[in-house]
Amino acid sequence: MRQTGQIGRLGTTPPVPGRPIIFRWAAVLSTLFFLFLTWQIAVGGALRRADERLGDAIGSSGLSKRAAELLADLGNITVALPVLAAVLGYAAWRARRDGVPRWWTRPGTAALTMTAVPLLVVPIKETVARTGPAVMGPGTGFYPSGHATTAAVAYGACLLLLLPYVRGAYVRRELVIGYTVLNAAVGLGLVRRGYHWPLDVVGGWCLSVVLLYVMCAVWAGRAPRG
Repeated sequence: MRQTGQIGRLGTTPPVPGRPIIFRWAAVLSTLFFLFLTWQIAVGGALRRADERLGDAIGSSGLSKRAAELLADLGNITVALPVLAAVLGYAAWRARRDGVPRWWTRPGTAALTMTAVPLLVVPIKETVARTGPAVMGPGTGFYPSGHATTAAVAYGACLLLLLPYVRGAYVRRELVIGYTVLNAAVGLGLVRRGYHWPLDVVGGWCLSVVLLYVMCAVWAGRAPRG
């Protein structure tokens, strides 16, 4: 049976993200940055105006709409949730096979973290009531991006569940890089297609960092600090 390693390095069991102090501070800074973004968007500040100019520029860029649509769809629940479900099943099977006590805890916590996404995002959307790009019409509720948050949390949970079973620091680093590129691609697709402004996507990423931190804190058996 694999033994629990020191909390704080990629690939230990239980799976934990990097050094916990860095991740904790990332969650704190993400929270503060999200609050700042929300304030700027709510009051129509300079950052919101710059964001909309950038969004218009990306929306008229050379990336084809078809390619952008495919990238944006990676944040759709019909794509992200089946991937997460498959990884949850694999992680549960491996943990049970290896005799990990309470083997269901980490997959179960990851599933609950995913269900928290709409519970957190929808009220913020309704409160901020940000209008979207022109192609989306006069409706509101575009900040933060649910697709960006869904992708970051679903694929992030997959990554953190799988890292302990991946041998070699190089492969683990490549997976982390792949995760980062994947989410950047989703964000680019959402903005290029005119579904969201850039800061809608960034706001979703900020929320995902906080959610994934809480998930890992539960895995570590302690309440999150900071």
